[in-house]
Amino acid sequence: MTTISKTFGKLALAATMALALTACEQANTGGEIPEGEAVAEVAAPDSGAWTDQVQVTDRGGYLIGNPDAPISLVEYGSLTCPACAAFSVASDEPLREEFINSGRVNFELRSFMIHGTPDLVLTRLIECPGLQAVYPLSHEVWSNLGPLLDQAQAAGPALEQAMQLPENERFVAFAERSGMLDFFAARGVSEAQARQCLSDYGAMERLAGFSDSYSGDDVTGTPTFFLNGTKLDTNSWDGVREALERAGAR
Repeated sequence: MTTISKTFGKLALAATMALALTACEQANTGGEIPEGEAVAEVAAPDSGAWTDQVQVTDRGGYLIGNPDAPISLVEYGSLTCPACAAFSVASDEPLREEFINSGRVNFELRSFMIHGTPDLVLTRLIECPGLQAVYPLSHEVWSNLGPLLDQAQAAGPALEQAMQLPENERFVAFAERSGMLDFFAARGVSEAQARQCLSDYGAMERLAGFSDSYSGDDVTGTPTFFLNGTKLDTNSWDGVREALERAGAR
């Protein structure tokens, strides 16, 4: 049995969409970040700003910023999670401009696919044009999450049928019938490019496998944040900002 069939094969779409409205805001229980000395800014490389530096980590996350930054923030987030969307809307500009571009903080998004196939398809689509697109496109998804989920919910039976298609067709059909192909085409990801990415079943298995591995990381809901390895007890931008500043990003 493949990774995808183990992780997503038994999820009904209607249940998935209902979960998207409820399960992602579970409370976090974490430790307090000790107050650290203020960290000096680190000059960006000649090639551009620190926010231009994006790479995939060995845990399958997307890391933006100075890879050697003394302060590392990790988010376990679901692209179909309203609480994650609220965090993205509130944090996008200040996190990038004030913290990541200072070279003092790097940020890693780990796509925790608690809502199954919709999360998997969206994760593949945000990375499809290349790593530079991951953060702008994830922000676009979260900024428009309500209409995206509504459109997918309305296509429920057609999406269930899409998942019965051959491996190299099912996720393409899912994205087409849910309106995701059109959504990403309007944001610079051509339909041909999206179809090619989604038909690569090996890439879909890779993403699903990473998400499956996160279940052992003391994550019970999304978003969950870790700062230098310590789990935070907040999922709001105000709380995360306070933790970053307390750790020395000030």
